[in-house]
Amino acid sequence: MDYNPKSDLEAGLSHLNLSISEQQIDQLLAYLALLQKWNKAYNLTAIRDPKQMLIKHILDSVAIAPYVERTDLIDVGSGAGLPGIPMAILYPDMPIVTLDSNGKKTRFQHQVKVELNLSNLEVVHGRVEAFAGRTFQQVTSRAFASIEDMVTLSAELLADQGLFLAMKGRYPDQELADLPTQYHLIESYPLQVPGLDEERHLLKIGRV
Repeated sequence: MDYNPKSDLEAGLSHLNLSISEQQIDQLLAYLALLQKWNKAYNLTAIRDPKQMLIKHILDSVAIAPYVERTDLIDVGSGAGLPGIPMAILYPDMPIVTLDSNGKKTRFQHQVKVELNLSNLEVVHGRVEAFAGRTFQQVTSRAFASIEDMVTLSAELLADQGLFLAMKGRYPDQELADLPTQYHLIESYPLQVPGLDEERHLLKIGRV
C-alpha cells in the first residue's frame, strides 16, 4: 500500500473515533513534516520511515486522547513533544507543558509551537526540579523506563488529586507490583493504535 499521510492519518483518527477539524488535521500533518525535516539534523527520533513516524508517534500519542481530562497536563521527558504536542493540537483550550532536558529537542518544540501557533503550549527546557512549587492535574510520559521511576521522580509535579497517565507497551504487571505504597492503579486501558501490531496500554495512577 502506498503511503498517503493525510488519508492514513484520517483513517487512523476514524479508527480511534476521534473527530477533529480540518485545521487540526493540517496541524498534525505539519508537525509530522517538521519532525521529519528536523530529524535529519537533530536526531529527534530513531524512527526514520515517514509512515512509521505517523503510526508510532502521531497515532500512538493521540490514542490516549479519549482518556485525558480537560485540565492542565505536563508531559515529562517529552523528547520531540510526544504526546504533549499532539494533545495541544487536539485540545487547544487545554494548558499543556512539555518538559525536556535536551536543548535540541526543546528548540524543535519551540519551532513547532511558533509555526503551528499553539498558544496553549508551554515548552520548558530543564529538569523536573525546575518546577518547584508548580503542580498539575495530569502528569504523563512515554519516556520513563518504569512506572516506579515516573511516580518517584515526578511526584512533586502532581497535584493532590492529580493523576499520572503512564503510557506503556505490554501490561506492566511487575512494574505495578513495584509501585510505591502511596500510589495505586485507578484504571488501565488497552489501546488499539491503528497500523501498530504491538500492545499499548494507558494506566491512570493516583495517590492512595
